[in-house]
Amino acid sequence: MTETSTPDQPGPDEAELNARHNAKMAKIKAARDKMMAERQDEKGLLIVHTGSGKGKTTAALGMVCRMVGHGRRVSVIQFVKGALQTGEKVVFDAFPEQVEFRPMGEGFTWDTQDRARDIAVAREAWEACKARILDPDWDMVVCDELNIVLRYDYLPLDEVLEVLRAKPEGKHVVVTGRNAPPALIELADLATEMTLLKHPFRSGVKAQAGVEF
Repeated sequence: MTETSTPDQPGPDEAELNARHNAKMAKIKAARDKMMAERQDEKGLLIVHTGSGKGKTTAALGMVCRMVGHGRRVSVIQFVKGALQTGEKVVFDAFPEQVEFRPMGEGFTWDTQDRARDIAVAREAWEACKARILDPDWDMVVCDELNIVLRYDYLPLDEVLEVLRAKPEGKHVVVTGRNAPPALIELADLATEMTLLKHPFRSGVKAQAGVEF
Protein backbone atom coordinates (compact mmCIF):
# COMPACT_ATOMS: atom_id res chain seq x y z
CA MET A 1 0.00 0.00 0.00
CA THR A 2 1.35 3.42 -0.92
CA GLU A 3 1.44 5.93 1.93
CA THR A 4 -0.47 9.07 1.08
CA SER A 5 -0.87 12.44 2.79
CA THR A 6 -3.68 14.87 3.42
CA PRO A 7 -3.51 18.63 4.03
CA ASP A 8 -3.79 17.92 7.77
CA GLN A 9 -1.31 15.03 7.70
CA PRO A 10 1.68 15.74 5.47
CA GLY A 11 3.53 12.74 4.08
CA PRO A 12 7.02 11.81 5.26
CA ASP A 13 8.79 13.74 2.48
CA GLU A 14 6.84 16.94 3.13
CA ALA A 15 7.25 16.55 6.89
CA GLU A 16 11.01 16.24 6.46
CA LEU A 17 11.08 19.35 4.24
CA ASN A 18 9.07 21.26 6.84
CA ALA A 19 11.41 20.17 9.62
CA ARG A 20 14.48 21.22 7.63
CA HIS A 21 12.85 24.55 6.79
CA ASN A 22 11.94 25.20 10.44
CA ALA A 23 15.47 24.36 11.59
CA LYS A 24 16.97 26.64 8.95
CA MET A 25 14.66 29.52 9.87
CA ALA A 26 15.47 29.04 13.55
CA LYS A 27 19.19 29.43 12.81
CA ILE A 28 18.55 32.51 10.69
CA LYS A 29 16.39 34.05 13.42
CA ALA A 30 19.07 33.43 16.04
CA ALA A 31 21.69 35.07 13.83
CA ARG A 32 19.39 38.02 13.09
CA ASP A 33 18.52 38.48 16.76
CA LYS A 34 22.21 38.51 17.64
CA MET A 35 22.97 41.02 14.88
CA MET A 36 20.11 43.32 15.95
CA ALA A 37 21.21 43.17 19.58
CA GLU A 38 24.71 44.27 18.59
CA ARG A 39 23.45 47.31 16.64
CA GLN A 40 22.12 49.83 19.12
CA ASP A 41 23.73 53.07 17.92
CA GLU A 42 21.70 55.94 16.49
CA LYS A 43 23.11 58.77 14.40
CA GLY A 44 22.12 61.20 11.72
CA LEU A 45 22.75 59.68 8.31
CA LEU A 46 23.96 61.08 5.02
CA ILE A 47 21.90 59.22 2.42
CA VAL A 48 22.56 59.36 -1.33
CA HIS A 49 20.15 58.18 -4.02
CA THR A 50 21.74 58.10 -7.47
CA GLY A 51 21.73 56.12 -10.71
CA SER A 52 19.91 56.23 -14.03
CA GLY A 53 16.76 54.50 -12.82
CA LYS A 54 13.50 56.08 -11.69
CA GLY A 55 12.77 56.37 -7.98
CA LYS A 56 15.47 58.54 -6.41
CA THR A 57 13.23 61.42 -5.39
CA THR A 58 10.32 59.04 -4.81
CA ALA A 59 12.34 57.08 -2.24
CA ALA A 60 13.44 60.29 -0.52
CA LEU A 61 9.87 61.56 -0.26
CA GLY A 62 8.82 58.22 1.16
CA MET A 63 11.20 58.89 4.05
CA VAL A 64 9.65 62.32 4.45
CA CYS A 65 6.28 60.59 4.95
CA ARG A 66 7.83 58.39 7.60
CA MET A 67 9.30 61.39 9.39
CA VAL A 68 5.90 63.08 9.38
CA GLY A 69 4.39 59.95 10.88
CA HIS A 70 6.93 60.15 13.71
CA GLY A 71 6.23 63.82 14.37
CA ARG A 72 9.59 65.00 12.99
CA ARG A 73 10.36 68.16 11.03
CA VAL A 74 11.66 67.94 7.45
CA SER A 75 12.81 70.47 4.89
CA VAL A 76 12.69 69.50 1.22
CA ILE A 77 14.64 71.78 -1.10
CA GLN A 78 14.38 71.00 -4.82
CA PHE A 79 17.23 72.23 -7.02
CA VAL A 80 15.73 71.47 -10.44
CA LYS A 81 12.03 70.86 -10.01
CA GLY A 82 9.82 73.85 -9.57
CA ALA A 83 8.32 74.63 -12.95
CA LEU A 84 5.68 71.91 -12.49
CA GLN A 85 2.94 71.54 -9.90
CA THR A 86 3.42 68.17 -8.20
CA GLY A 87 1.17 65.94 -6.16
CA GLU A 88 3.71 65.66 -3.35
CA LYS A 89 3.70 69.42 -2.76
CA VAL A 90 -0.06 69.37 -2.29
CA VAL A 91 0.29 66.56 0.26
CA PHE A 92 3.15 68.08 2.24
CA ASP A 93 1.57 71.54 2.26
CA ALA A 94 -1.10 69.94 4.46
CA PHE A 95 1.56 69.55 7.20
CA PRO A 96 3.00 73.09 7.46
CA GLU A 97 4.23 72.58 11.02
CA GLN A 98 6.32 69.57 10.04
CA VAL A 99 7.26 69.88 6.37
CA GLU A 100 8.79 72.73 4.43
CA PHE A 101 8.51 71.86 0.74
CA ARG A 102 10.35 74.34 -1.47
CA PRO A 103 10.68 73.71 -5.21
CA MET A 104 13.39 76.30 -5.95
CA GLY A 105 14.44 75.15 -9.42
CA GLU A 106 13.32 76.50 -12.75
CA GLY A 107 13.48 73.31 -14.77
CA PHE A 108 16.26 71.32 -16.37
CA THR A 109 19.32 73.06 -17.76
CA TRP A 110 18.31 72.23 -21.33
CA ASP A 111 15.02 74.02 -20.69
CA THR A 112 16.44 77.17 -19.13
CA GLN A 113 19.43 77.47 -21.49
CA ASP A 114 20.87 80.15 -19.21
CA ARG A 115 23.96 78.96 -17.35
CA ALA A 116 24.42 82.13 -15.31
CA ARG A 117 20.81 82.00 -14.17
CA ASP A 118 21.08 78.27 -13.38
CA ILE A 119 24.13 78.92 -11.21
CA ALA A 120 22.36 81.72 -9.35
CA VAL A 121 19.29 79.55 -8.72
CA ALA A 122 21.50 76.65 -7.57
CA ARG A 123 23.32 78.95 -5.16
CA GLU A 124 20.04 80.24 -3.71
CA ALA A 125 18.76 76.68 -3.19
CA TRP A 126 22.06 75.57 -1.66
CA GLU A 127 22.07 78.46 0.81
CA ALA A 128 18.60 77.36 1.92
CA CYS A 129 19.81 73.75 2.28
CA LYS A 130 22.94 74.79 4.13
CA ALA A 131 20.99 76.87 6.66
CA ARG A 132 18.66 73.96 7.39
CA ILE A 133 21.41 71.35 7.52
CA LEU A 134 23.21 73.36 10.19
CA ASP A 135 19.99 74.19 12.10
CA PRO A 136 19.31 71.51 14.75
CA ASP A 137 15.58 72.28 14.67
CA TRP A 138 15.24 70.32 11.42
CA ASP A 139 15.40 66.52 11.76
CA MET A 140 15.88 65.80 8.05
CA VAL A 141 16.86 67.85 5.01
CA VAL A 142 16.27 66.54 1.49
CA CYS A 143 18.51 68.12 -1.15
CA ASP A 144 16.61 66.95 -4.20
CA GLU A 145 18.64 66.82 -7.45
CA LEU A 146 21.70 68.34 -5.79
CA ASN A 147 23.79 65.82 -7.72
CA ILE A 148 22.71 67.41 -11.00
CA VAL A 149 24.00 70.85 -10.10
CA LEU A 150 27.21 69.32 -8.80
CA ARG A 151 27.65 67.47 -12.08
CA TYR A 152 27.43 70.76 -14.00
CA ASP A 153 29.81 72.48 -11.54
CA TYR A 154 27.17 75.00 -10.54
CA LEU A 155 28.33 74.60 -6.92
CA PRO A 156 31.80 73.82 -5.52
CA LEU A 157 31.85 70.18 -4.42
CA ASP A 158 34.33 70.91 -1.62
CA GLU A 159 31.94 73.46 -0.10
CA VAL A 160 29.05 70.99 -0.16
CA LEU A 161 31.14 68.24 1.45
CA GLU A 162 32.36 70.61 4.15
CA VAL A 163 28.81 71.50 5.14
CA LEU A 164 27.74 67.84 5.14
CA ARG A 165 30.64 66.94 7.40
CA ALA A 166 29.59 69.71 9.80
CA LYS A 167 25.94 68.68 10.10
CA PRO A 168 24.60 68.12 13.64
CA GLU A 169 25.08 64.59 14.93
CA GLY A 170 21.40 63.66 14.81
CA LYS A 171 20.58 65.27 11.45
CA HIS A 172 19.59 63.14 8.47
CA VAL A 173 20.45 64.56 5.04
CA VAL A 174 19.23 62.98 1.81
CA VAL A 175 20.84 63.88 -1.53
CA THR A 176 19.29 62.75 -4.80
CA GLY A 177 20.12 62.90 -8.50
CA ARG A 178 22.08 61.08 -11.15
CA ASN A 179 25.86 61.00 -11.29
CA ALA A 180 26.62 61.45 -7.61
CA PRO A 181 30.29 62.43 -7.28
CA PRO A 182 32.51 59.66 -5.90
CA ALA A 183 33.59 61.87 -2.98
CA LEU A 184 29.95 62.27 -1.92
CA ILE A 185 29.34 58.53 -2.11
CA GLU A 186 32.48 57.96 -0.05
CA LEU A 187 31.22 60.35 2.64
CA ALA A 188 27.70 58.86 2.70
CA ASP A 189 26.47 56.43 5.34
CA LEU A 190 23.97 54.94 2.88
CA ALA A 191 24.25 55.12 -0.90
CA THR A 192 21.84 53.47 -3.32
CA GLU A 193 22.08 53.28 -7.10
CA MET A 194 18.77 53.03 -8.94
CA THR A 195 19.37 50.90 -12.04
CA LEU A 196 17.25 51.42 -15.13
CA LEU A 197 15.79 48.17 -16.47
CA LYS A 198 12.73 49.49 -18.31
CA HIS A 199 11.00 52.86 -18.57
CA PRO A 200 7.70 53.64 -20.32
CA PHE A 201 9.08 56.94 -21.66
CA ARG A 202 11.21 54.93 -24.09
CA SER A 203 8.02 53.39 -25.46
CA GLY A 204 6.41 56.77 -26.07
CA VAL A 205 4.56 57.14 -22.75
CA LYS A 206 4.69 60.65 -21.31
CA ALA A 207 5.18 61.57 -17.65
CA GLN A 208 1.92 61.04 -15.81
CA ALA A 209 0.29 62.54 -12.74
CA GLY A 210 0.69 60.34 -9.69
CA VAL A 211 3.61 58.44 -11.20
CA GLU A 212 6.20 61.05 -12.16
CA PHE A 213 4.76 64.17 -10.52
